[in-house]
Amino acid sequence: MGAGDKIKAAADKVTGQAKEAVGKATGNDELVAEGKADQAKGHVKDATENVKDIFKK
Repeated sequence: MGAGDKIKAAADKVTGQAKEAVGKATGNDELVAEGKADQAKGHVKDATENVKDIFKK
């Protein structure tokens, strides 16, 4: 785990933001929810990587 996981976390957040924006623009509540879930998944991955980094030091 490492830089690749941080990139995946960032990608999840960006993808989620895009899905949420498209969902809001089109009135698709399911896509908005999916976007928010993707963002949350990205935040969890980020937090996990930060904890790992702390223990590596």
